[in-house]
Amino acid sequence: MSESGREPLRIGILGAARITERSLVAPARAGGHRLVAVAARDRARAEAFAAAHGVERTLGSYAELLADPEVDVVYNPLANGLHGPWNLAALRAGKHVLSEKPSASNAAEAEEVREAAAKSGTVFMEAFHYLFHPLTLRLHELLASGELGELRHAEAMVAIPAPEAGDPRWSLPLAGGALMDLGCYSLHALRVLAPWAGGAPRPLSARAGEREGAPGVDEWLDADLEFPSGATGGARCHMAYGRLEMSIRLVGSRGEATAPNFVLPQMDDRIVVRTPDGERTERLGTRSSYTYQLEAFAARVRAGTALPLDADDAVTTMRLIDACYEAAGLAPRPRSTV
Repeated sequence: MSESGREPLRIGILGAARITERSLVAPARAGGHRLVAVAARDRARAEAFAAAHGVERTLGSYAELLADPEVDVVYNPLANGLHGPWNLAALRAGKHVLSEKPSASNAAEAEEVREAAAKSGTVFMEAFHYLFHPLTLRLHELLASGELGELRHAEAMVAIPAPEAGDPRWSLPLAGGALMDLGCYSLHALRVLAPWAGGAPRPLSARAGEREGAPGVDEWLDADLEFPSGATGGARCHMAYGRLEMSIRLVGSRGEATAPNFVLPQMDDRIVVRTPDGERTERLGTRSSYTYQLEAFAARVRAGTALPLDADDAVTTMRLIDACYEAAGLAPRPRSTV
C-alpha cells in the first residue's frame, strides 16, 4: 500500500452515542486513526465522551464539526431520523461518511443521499459491519462452493430486549421501529444472497405488531420474501424480545448452515454446517466485525479499494424496508427536519 494508503483517517463524530465506543472508537485505535472531534447537543456530554475516549477536541455543534477542515471523515451514529439530514449535510460539506444503518428515514431520502454522494465525489458507506467479518464471507463461500447445493430457503432473526420507554427507537418522528433498527440486518443479509438465488428478493407478505403507546412504531415485524430462483426467505425482527438473538440459517438442496450470531460474530463466531456427510462446527474468529469494517472503509478512502457497500446499495435496502412496512400495513418512516 502507498504512503497515502497508510495515512490515518481524521474522524469527526456526530453525537455521543453509546454504540460509538464499540463501533468506532476501538476500531479506530486498532487502526491508528485519529478521532479529531466530537459534537453533541449537550456540550458537557461531548466533553465527557472526548475525555473518556481520547477524542482530540470538542466542538459546539454538528454544523461546526462539518465545517472543520481537519475532519475528513464523518461518523453518523445519531437517531435513525437524523441519519438522512446529517448524511446529506456532511456529503455537501465534502466529507467522507460512515453512517449507521439505515442511511435515511425512507427510500426517497436515501435517493437524495445517493445523489449528494455522487456530487461530492466522496465515499459514502452504510455501516453493515457484519458483511466484512470472515463469518459472513464463509457463509457465502458455502453457497458458492456448492457444498449446500442450490439455495432453497434463508431466514434471519434479529431481536433484542426492549429499550427503555423514552428511547428514540420508539419514536416515529425519529424514524423508529424494529425494522429500522434491527430488521434492516435481516433484510440486508437476505438481499446479499442474490448471486445464489437468481437475483434480489421481493416481499410477498409481512406482519407487524405496534408498540403500545407508540402508534405506527413496530415492536416486531416478520417479512416473507421470494427470490427469482424460487427460493424463499424470512426476515424477522423484534425489539422487545426475551433475549438477544441474531441468527441466520441457509438451507440448500444438499445441506444447511446456521450462524447463531451473524450480526455480532465477535460474541459467537460459530457456523454449524449439516450435510449428508455429517455435522461440523466452524469457528471464524472473534475479532470485531467493526474493526474489519473500518479497515475496509479506510482502504476505500485512502487507496480506492472497492467496497461491497455504497449509496446505491443503501437505496436498494431502504426501498425493501419501505415495501415491507407497506406490506405489513404500516407507513414508511417520515423524514426528520433539522
